[in-house]
Amino acid sequence: MTDFLAQKRKEIEDRLRELKPLIEEHHQLEAAAAALAAVPARAAGAIRRGPGRPRKSAAAGRKSTKGRRGRPRGSGTRAIQALEMVKAQPGITIRELADKMGINQNYLYRVLPALEADGKVVKRGKGWHPKG
Repeated sequence: MTDFLAQKRKEIEDRLRELKPLIEEHHQLEAAAAALAAVPARAAGAIRRGPGRPRKSAAAGRKSTKGRRGRPRGSGTRAIQALEMVKAQPGITIRELADKMGINQNYLYRVLPALEADGKVVKRGKGWHPKG
């Protein structure tokens, strides 16, 4: 009976390891779909001008808005991916994260402090840890 249970535990662990990259991809695709859903259809395509029609100045096209422009902080797929990796490997450094994600370290020096400000991660020494 113990051999059977050990075998089933191993099969489950192997399958979980196999599915983990797919789950991460799923989270990335969900975030990308949400970001695309927030983009108005007109903004996605180029604005066409007719012949002889002057270009609008940059200031003429702006609307006065209060607050931060662009997408909400922390809603990017890289931030989500970095947070998942920090949760999976507490104490990971920015260099290790950049290598695993295949991106430049400079980008993560912006992303991780933003996640820290949001209370999602905390820095101890050179490593990053999930908060809580």
